[in-house]
Amino acid sequence: MAQLSKAGTGNERGMLSVLLARFSAYGDVAMTVPVVYSACRCYPDVRFVLVTRPSMRAIFVNAPANLTVVGADVKQDYRGAAGMRRLVAELVEEYDVDAFLDLHDVLRTRLMGFFFRLRRIPVFRINKGRSSRRALTRRHNKVMLPMVSQRARYREVFYKAGLPVSEHFDGLYGGRCKADPALFSGITTPRAGGERWIGVAPFAAHAGKIYPPEKMEAVIERLLDDATDSSPVRIFLFGGGENESRVFDSWVARFGSSFVTSLAAKRCGFAAELALLNHLDAIVTMDSANMHLAAIAGTPTVSVWGATHPYCGFKGWRQTDADTVQLPLSCRPCSIFGNKECFRKDLLCLTAIRPDMIYKKVTEKIQTSD
Repeated sequence: MAQLSKAGTGNERGMLSVLLARFSAYGDVAMTVPVVYSACRCYPDVRFVLVTRPSMRAIFVNAPANLTVVGADVKQDYRGAAGMRRLVAELVEEYDVDAFLDLHDVLRTRLMGFFFRLRRIPVFRINKGRSSRRALTRRHNKVMLPMVSQRARYREVFYKAGLPVSEHFDGLYGGRCKADPALFSGITTPRAGGERWIGVAPFAAHAGKIYPPEKMEAVIERLLDDATDSSPVRIFLFGGGENESRVFDSWVARFGSSFVTSLAAKRCGFAAELALLNHLDAIVTMDSANMHLAAIAGTPTVSVWGATHPYCGFKGWRQTDADTVQLPLSCRPCSIFGNKECFRKDLLCLTAIRPDMIYKKVTEKIQTSD
């Protein structure tokens, strides 16, 4: 807080007001939660305001009292430089901003930083490590070293602003506490005695991060085969979109709606899905938003990695290498986000992962969490 106080900042109420910005994507916004909540608890006398896309406000469940999350539609209501200028003016007017922390570093947030500086409001920006990303993902002469995690990069921005952050986050629902089951009553009936609840989130934004659906179906089959009369198994499918719904519907038809539940068509909202995640015994995800949402919800998580790699700095909160399934191919990672075309044309990094590798990780995770 020293840097801000030296500058003579502090609004008329005597409380520092720090604005944060992170607009996309869902996984990246979810990764801000442990850092932002920790910052709020480290500095209870500072008001933090996070501006993000309207749909992402719902991620911030059980937020600290000194955190305000603002939704701003930067594609419609605040388009272009003029829109960013108006957004900054409105935020300054409403929240009496003393400092701006750019947790995104894209054109929009750089424009915001420019307009804040015109108002003599200090700006602090994330370092994404772009050169390290290129060295790690290039096809030849890779520098195969783990990058600083995205959460550490978020913390670094707070440190630059004179607000060093130590972790004061134990999940959205507080460690061993559980979300109210009433929140997801529209998705499923209460858990039966001895029943195992397992989540499967098999899709991602790009093909380089999607495990072949027919292989994931084999994983589900193995998990359901473990069911007994005293320990039945329920599978919950997380995802959305037309193609995902079709795949999920085929799995429900094959295994039965008593054993497999698709959330794709239910659209119960983040509050319900996060609460359900909190009650799962384990979930298998890709390197996707669901991995990060499950992690902050406190769900034991097994993640499957293909074209991307944990070395890129995007593991889930408190996730270790032991929680991942991946192959030691020299071409990995070929991209940070899994959006580049596979030069081999076969996505071997995903197709060569055997279903039993994932099945064993999930069962180990369940046994560990018992």
